[in-house]
Parts: sequence; structure tokens; C-alpha cells
Amino acid sequence: MSTAAMPEFPAGFRWGVSTSAYQIEGGADTDGRGTSIWDTFAHTPGRIADGSTGDVACDHYHRHAEDVALLAGLGVSSYRFSIAWPRVRPTGDGPVDPRGLDFYDRLVDDLLAHDIDPVATLFHWDLPQSLEDAGGWLNRDTAHRFAEYADATAARLGDRVKLWITLNEPFIHMSLGHATGEHAPGRTLLFDAFPVAHHQLLGHGLAVAALRTHTTSPIAIANNYSPVRPAGDSDADRAAVAAYEALHNRLFTDPLFGRGYPDELGFDTSAVRADDLDVIAAPIDVLGVNYYNPTGVRAAQEGSPLPFELVPLEGYPRTAFDWPVAPDGLHELLGWLHRTYADDLPPIQITESGCAYDDTPDADGRVHDPERIAYLDGHLRAIHAAMADGVDVTGYFVWSLLDNWEWAEGFTKRFGLVHVDFDTQLRTPKSSYAWLRDLIARP
Repeated sequence: MSTAAMPEFPAGFRWGVSTSAYQIEGGADTDGRGTSIWDTFAHTPGRIADGSTGDVACDHYHRHAEDVALLAGLGVSSYRFSIAWPRVRPTGDGPVDPRGLDFYDRLVDDLLAHDIDPVATLFHWDLPQSLEDAGGWLNRDTAHRFAEYADATAARLGDRVKLWITLNEPFIHMSLGHATGEHAPGRTLLFDAFPVAHHQLLGHGLAVAALRTHTTSPIAIANNYSPVRPAGDSDADRAAVAAYEALHNRLFTDPLFGRGYPDELGFDTSAVRADDLDVIAAPIDVLGVNYYNPTGVRAAQEGSPLPFELVPLEGYPRTAFDWPVAPDGLHELLGWLHRTYADDLPPIQITESGCAYDDTPDADGRVHDPERIAYLDGHLRAIHAAMADGVDVTGYFVWSLLDNWEWAEGFTKRFGLVHVDFDTQLRTPKSSYAWLRDLIARP
């Protein structure tokens, strides 16, 4: 961590933290909530590292007032949460259950009462299982069901949510959920997963139109990005970098700005119909950028079904997830977005950035996490440097407020500024919470 003082961020810069519904809410069978693909996946033996589920998670559904108090104590100006589609429309396409919207109504009002802007994500991977049974995101109809869900949600909350995010990390949901099968719903389609990409983006565009009828608040999408670095200096390695960059960074960004799909990967685009790309390119007000680490790539071995091979990047500290801690990658990424999309690019908010470490309370019950403080320090300096280069970054959201249920890793990875004892639900702010609180409170 640098010993120099943190540079000043401009007035109005949004300080926030992020969470997602399935990872923290619990209440899986409460108030009419329907089954999601993650309920099904987590209850399938062998899918989750520790055999756990998100049935209870952090019990945020019953403890949200306590968690809002933690947000207020931290001093954040914004809180990014996701709305569980199965709470609002339990079967995905059936009637709205008002009890689900009642919960988010209370949460939004509580946030506003503490001068915290609600930032709502409509889809953070918890597709209703009934829609998956009908084909899920492979089925074009799901995009239209998503727009209907967005319409119903915004009709209730559109007057108070301050920033709407349609999709969270559609690349990750496509790749881990539908190409390699590590996430729900567990499909292993490799490049045949392209319709999942297209239908998510179509759902995004349709949802933007639905949201505009109920709100004047800005609208965004939150994409996961990773700068791509070659493991060698051959033409084949450079071609592998271009292919992976097209897949990870451009597939879900080029169409937002009217550039269509990158053709480097040779996808079968028969799922794309007339006018779809115009719908997808509906103007957005903010680009959400989720950043964790760069990716190392080299040329694929002969006979590989993919045009690249992922390789570890050396020379960086590692998190408990074995991800490299590379603030320089965030600076590089922001510059790449700025150059690549130029005048098309709206203001950026860093909607996720964080790290997992094996944080445990000491004998006095305190939780010291100096590695997380160093991570936040380095990444904030990288953002400031990018802003000095002319990139319009207007906010930073830490992943995450709470230690949570970390998808296929279950409870084995801790990302929170607040430690959670998953047996007792005791919340203990870590030293990183105090560090960030003091940074936000600077005059």
C-alpha cells in the first residue's frame, strides 16, 4: 500500500458497496418466493465446494435494517443491491407477488431515510427455474419475460431508485453458466452458448425501454471486464489475445454502441433477428464496470475447441481465490474503454471491485484485513490516474458489504468489508470497513 496520501476525488463522486440477492438474502421459501436456477444448482450434490446453499445466506431478508445501519455507518452515498426476479414474479412469467416488491419497497425507503441512493440491479443470475425449464436464456421468449419483470418492478420502485442496472456480468453468466457449466444452470455448450449472449442483450434493450416509461433515473448495464495479456510474443499468441478480448470484453459492449457483434469468433448469429441490434443499442446513461483481474492468454493447443488458452499471470500478489491483485490492470482497462468507444462511451461507474481473503476474528473478536486495505488503496489510485488521463469515472462500489455465499464456492470465500459468522449471523466490521469509512469522510 502506498504511503502517500490518497488523491482527492471530485465532489459528487459516488462511494458505494455492492451485494446480490441470492448471495445475501436467504428467505428462500419466504413470502411466496419462487425457485431460481441457483436454488436448483446449489441443491444438486457436487455442485458447491462446501455443499452449502443460499437458503439462508446472510439472512438479509430479515436483517436488512441492521445492514442498512452498517451502510450508514460506513458513510456510503450509494448502495447497489439486486432484486430477486423469483420474489417479484415467482414463476418468471406469471403474476406479480406484491410481498416480494414490499420487501424492496421497505429497503429502498430505509436507504433513502439514511441519505443513501438505492442502485437496483434487475438480474444478478437468479433466473426463475420455470423459465429455465422452458429453455432459459437460450429461448428468445426469456428476453420478453425479463422486460415484463423490469416493467412491473419499475412501476413500483421507479420513483425512488436512483440508478437502474439491467444485467450483471452477462459474460460470466453466459460463460460459466452455459459454456463451461461451473455456475447455474450448469450447461456446457462452449461457443454454442452465443444465443444466451444475444438474448440477455436483447432483454437488456427491451428492459431499458420498459424502465424509461417509469423513471427518469439513469440506466446502466454492469459488464465484467478483464484486460488481456499475451503469455508469449508469437503471432498465434496475439491472435489468441484478440479472440479472447472479443469474447470477454467486446461481445457485450460493441452492440451497446451500435457496432454489432465482433466477427473474430465466427459465431452462428442466426438467433439475431431484424431490428434486434437497434433494440440492444438503446442509449444508456452509465456503463457499469466490474473489475477483478487481468487475464493471461496464449495460443491454443492443436485440436482445442477454443481459439485461446488461459494461463496464470505471474508476478502479482494473489487473493484467496488465487486471482492476481493488479491495480494496473484497472488503469489499463479504463484507458482501453476510453480509446475504444470514445464519444460513444457514457460515464463509467466501477460497480464491483473487491478481493477474497481468509479473514478470521482475533481473540478479541476483531477482524484485521490489511490485504484488503492495500487492494482498495491500489485500485482507487488506479481509478484516479485514469480520471487524470481523461476517463469519466463517477463512482466506485466495493464488492462486497458482507461476507456472503460465493456461488459455486459456497461459504469458503470472504469478500466483505463486514465479517459474517454464518452460524450466528453476527456482523463484525473489519479494519477495511473503518479504513474506507475514514476515506469517505475526508473533508
